[in-house]
Amino acid sequence: MRESNFAPNQFTLPMVVAACADVFLLDYGKNIHGLASKLGLFVGNSAVGSSFVYLYSKCRQMEDASNVFDEITVKDVVAWTALLIGYVQNGESEKGLERLCEMHRIGGDGGRPNFRTMEGGFQACANLSALVEGKCLHCLVVKTGIGCSQAVKSSLLSMYSKCGTPGEAYFSFCEVTNKDLLSWMSVIGIYARFGLMDECSSLFMEMQNDGIYPDEIVISCMLWGFGNSMHVKEGKAFHRLIIRHNHLSSEMVRNALLSMYCKFGLLTLAEKLFIRMQQWTKVSCSAMILGYNKIGCSAKCIEIFREMQHLGIEADSDSLVSVISSCCQLGATRLGRSLHCYIVKSSIDKNVSVANSLMDMYGKSGQLAVGQKIFCRVERDVITWNTLISSYIQNGNYGEAIALFDKMISNNFKPNSATLVMVLSACSHLASLEKGEKVHLYMKERGLEINLSLATALVDMYAKCGQLEKSRELFNSMKEKDVISWNVMISGYGMHGLAESAIEIFQEVESSNVEPNEVTFLALLSACNHAGLVEEGKGLFRKMQDYSLKPNLKHYACMVDLLGRSGNLQEAEALVLSMPISPDGGVWGSLLSACNIHNEIEIGERVAWRAIKSDPGNDGYYIMLCNMYSSTGRWEEAENVRKIMKERGVEKGAGWSAIKSK
Repeated sequence: MRESNFAPNQFTLPMVVAACADVFLLDYGKNIHGLASKLGLFVGNSAVGSSFVYLYSKCRQMEDASNVFDEITVKDVVAWTALLIGYVQNGESEKGLERLCEMHRIGGDGGRPNFRTMEGGFQACANLSALVEGKCLHCLVVKTGIGCSQAVKSSLLSMYSKCGTPGEAYFSFCEVTNKDLLSWMSVIGIYARFGLMDECSSLFMEMQNDGIYPDEIVISCMLWGFGNSMHVKEGKAFHRLIIRHNHLSSEMVRNALLSMYCKFGLLTLAEKLFIRMQQWTKVSCSAMILGYNKIGCSAKCIEIFREMQHLGIEADSDSLVSVISSCCQLGATRLGRSLHCYIVKSSIDKNVSVANSLMDMYGKSGQLAVGQKIFCRVERDVITWNTLISSYIQNGNYGEAIALFDKMISNNFKPNSATLVMVLSACSHLASLEKGEKVHLYMKERGLEINLSLATALVDMYAKCGQLEKSRELFNSMKEKDVISWNVMISGYGMHGLAESAIEIFQEVESSNVEPNEVTFLALLSACNHAGLVEEGKGLFRKMQDYSLKPNLKHYACMVDLLGRSGNLQEAEALVLSMPISPDGGVWGSLLSACNIHNEIEIGERVAWRAIKSDPGNDGYYIMLCNMYSSTGRWEEAENVRKIMKERGVEKGAGWSAIKSK
């Protein structure tokens, strides 16, 4: 046409430009753009301008598309729609919605959206999870009558599904007249995501009754749903169903099945599936790593990761987080550092989840300096701040934890309940009422909801700071109390020597629907020990059997100390000898100290030799026995004990003292 010297007109040009767009001939399209400008075809004609908006959008040149659109003098619905869909398809959904709002605001004949425009709008809302804006557009299509279009109904279903609203998604699904596989997939997918597997299974059967058979995506959605909802029995039954219908030939289905069994914690079944796979993939290896990490098989988790490296399979961020966690659980700090090097070389160290896991690992291994360096280099979220605060607390740096919280607030980061619980814990350890009250005031000023964990942390903080009245006031105001809340209040009274009040609280526990646990009784026994309430302590110790609770070493040590301090040494010795578990240093130490205090040499001698037999390397037992002999003038026996120490290579630990300087 051009060789024959025929000039294209406003009808020819859009067709040619659209063809260029469909085959991504950007440079050729730009030449035509120049020709159109030269021939003056843009003036008063929206079709030509719209075709170039479409071309540049298709070729991912949204700035050029926007410039062409702005130059169109008379913009019709085609031009608006081309630009809107261009933004959505190029990952700029927010700009797409802005243009749709502008179009609606301008109005006029050219400013009325059609069903294709609204499809783009719903897709933008879905991409942004913009539910409120999506509902506004829904109202608009109902008002204008465009909502009758099947394309719009399908778009609505997709939007509500991606925004995570099963109810609205189902209503939209019911509105779709000709339900295709995509419609069924959308509604099944949203129910599966929320673990609503009864509804999922019902829809799955209904779909097949309508003559539409599931593909690998629908099958995978079902498997993911069973895994997320922990419906083990139903998941296994569905496994049998897909075997009968020969769906296991799909790699996607096999990976979804593997992931389901890993989420169930049924790693034996998952391993069988994994071994049968002809080729390991990133998805299958990641599922196994996450599964092993979930059940605490840290060594297996690391083993799979090493095999991935050997096979040249790149690990994703979720897998790396699990492997870092495994190194932490095993105390494999050197391996963790090697993994850190791999992460840096792979340029994954900027990933915030990976960085948070590394910080946690270094914090738990006491290497706070490395954790701080990672903190300074990474783009932070609230978990990043929480991780470093937690690391400080774990290492006893309570002041630094509170200072970091202050910095977090000054940097305009909003702490969550986990942050506040940790900071209140730091205040409790320091017995810093001033700091604790500031945190409480911050919560009040921001109008933060005080959940169960936060309320318990506040009760604990005030109790440990000596403000028992305030602590009890907060405790009484709690609408809901769990066993931890009750334990904190009991401990608060106990540490201040108010054993009667602690027992009173326990009586309230017994009349509530909360079952006391081992910690409850340990707090009660400790309170009785501080107050010297022997009979009450003995009664509480026996009461543990009423709740099918077995005393542990701490309970026995507390009881022995209580009996020993009150001079009931024979009863204390009998208790130790009747223990179903081997006594540790805490138990023997309590009894020996009591014998020393009450000058009960005969019992003390028996106890000391039993203690030495149970732990020959503990120098404290020898020294206490030696001191008892010396105090009664039995110098030969004392010297004999020293000789035994020397023969066994037990050295007396060096004494030390601390001076606190102001």
